[in-house]
Amino acid sequence: MKTLSFTVRILILSVLLVTGVSFLSAQNKIEFKFRKDHTFKVAQFTDLHWDNNSPNCPKTIETIQFVLDAEHPDLVVLTGDIVTAPPAKEGWLSIAKIFEDAKMPWALTLGNHDAEPNIERDQIFQILQDQPYFVGIKGVAQTGCGNYVLPMWDSDGKSVASVIYCIDSNAYPKERNIGYYDWIRFDQIDWYRKTSDSFTLVNHNFPLPAIAFFHIPLIEFNSIVGKESTLGTKNESVSSSEMNSGLFASMVEKKDVMGIFVGHDHDNNYIGIDHDICMAFGQVTGADAYGTLERGSRIIEMHEGEFSFNSWIRTKSGTQFHYNYPSGLSSDTSTIKYSQAKQVSKLKQGISYNYFEKRFQSTNEISMAKTVKSGILSNITIANAAVKDSFAYEFHGWIKIPKKTVYRFYTYSDDGSTLFIDGNKVVDNDGSHSAKRADGKMALDEGYHEFRLLYFQDYMGRVLEVGFSSIGIRECPIPDNFLFTSTSKN
Repeated sequence: MKTLSFTVRILILSVLLVTGVSFLSAQNKIEFKFRKDHTFKVAQFTDLHWDNNSPNCPKTIETIQFVLDAEHPDLVVLTGDIVTAPPAKEGWLSIAKIFEDAKMPWALTLGNHDAEPNIERDQIFQILQDQPYFVGIKGVAQTGCGNYVLPMWDSDGKSVASVIYCIDSNAYPKERNIGYYDWIRFDQIDWYRKTSDSFTLVNHNFPLPAIAFFHIPLIEFNSIVGKESTLGTKNESVSSSEMNSGLFASMVEKKDVMGIFVGHDHDNNYIGIDHDICMAFGQVTGADAYGTLERGSRIIEMHEGEFSFNSWIRTKSGTQFHYNYPSGLSSDTSTIKYSQAKQVSKLKQGISYNYFEKRFQSTNEISMAKTVKSGILSNITIANAAVKDSFAYEFHGWIKIPKKTVYRFYTYSDDGSTLFIDGNKVVDNDGSHSAKRADGKMALDEGYHEFRLLYFQDYMGRVLEVGFSSIGIRECPIPDNFLFTSTSKN
C-alpha cells in the first residue's frame, strides 16, 4: 500500500473517464498491487445486519478480526446488508472503526436493507468517504449508488493486472408486480461494458482478469445448483430478482469476469461455474443475521497474469470448500490418490483411430464391430466420416499431462461418447441422444497416460467435442500437442 504516482493517477483517470465514471475520491491514495508471490487476497464479509444497540456486535467484530488475523487479506469487500438498524450513521462509523483499527482497506456494495434505517444510499457513501481505509466510490450517472472499479497493479507496479467491479444490485423495484427484489439495470450494465472495453483497450485488446461483487444474486445462480462442479452448502432457494437483467450475458461476452460473489442468502455458501463464469455466495458474517451457517468469510486469492483464482470459506472452525477457478475442482488435493504416469517411447503427436459403419445404440457395441478404416489424426474429429449417420469411432493413444493435479474432462456429443483414462471410465455420455455434455474428473501424475475415446453417431445432429480443465488451465478442447500416438507397429 502506497501513494499513487502522478502517472498512475492519470492512467486510471484516462481509462475511467472514457466510461463517464468519476474516480475523484480521497480514497484513491491507496494502491492495490499483487504481492511478490503474484497473489492478491480478498476477504468477503456479507450480511452483517449490524445494529449498534445489539449485544451481539462484539461477536460480529470477533468474527471479522479472527478472519483478518488468520488470512491477512489485501482487501476486504462487504457485500451488502451491513447496517440494517438505526442509528445508521453511528453504525457505519462503528463498521469503519473495525477496519481502521486493523489498518485494512475495505470496499462496499450495498444490499436491499442498507437504506431502511432512515438513510439514503448516497448518504452512506458520504459518511464513509473520509474514513481513512475506505476505498469505495459513490460513482455517478448510474442507477443505484456505488458502481465503481478497483484496479490492481502487477507486482512490479508497472501496469494494471486485474480489476474488481463493485456494483449496486439495488433493493426493491417500484414495479412490484414484476417481482420482489430489484435487479442491476441497463445503465449499470452499459457502465460495466464500457469500463470493461476500456481496460481491454489499454491491455492491448486482451480482457483483463476481473471479479465482481454485489449483494443480490443473479437468476443464473440457479444454473449451478446440482452440477458436479458445484461445491458448498445450499440450505435455501436463490432469492434473486425474477427479471433476467442481462448482466451475466454481458460478462460472458466481454470475457473478463472470472467470478461473481454475492451475499443475501445467508444459508447458502456454494460455488460453481456456468458458461466459464464462477458464481459464489459468501459466508454470512453477522451474529444478528438469520441462518444456521457458522459465521465467517469467503476468501478469494487471485493469481497475477492468469484467469485463475482459488477460493475457500474461513470460519473459526477452520477452512472448507476449497475451490479452484477455472477448473471447478477442489484446490485441496492433499488426500487424493493419483493415477501413475506410464513409461513410453517412440511417440509422435497425433491420435490413432478406428472407424466403423453400422447402427449403434451404445459405445459398448463398438468393440464388436468390424473396422472399416484406421489411421492417425492430429486431433479428435469426426469430420472425415464417410456417411452422415450410423457410424462410430474409437480414438486411442496417449495424453501428456503437464502437471500432477486433478483434471476435469468433458465430452459434448450427439450421440453417445465414453472417455477412458488409464482404463478408468472418466466421462460417461453414452446412449442415443441429442447434443449434451457430461463431465468427470481424475487425479493424474505428470507424464503420459493411456487415452481412449469411444463415439457413435446414430441419427441426425452429429457432433463431438472433447475438452478438459485443471488448476491453471482454463477449460478448452484438448489441444493437438497434448495427444500422442505410438510410432511402433502393433
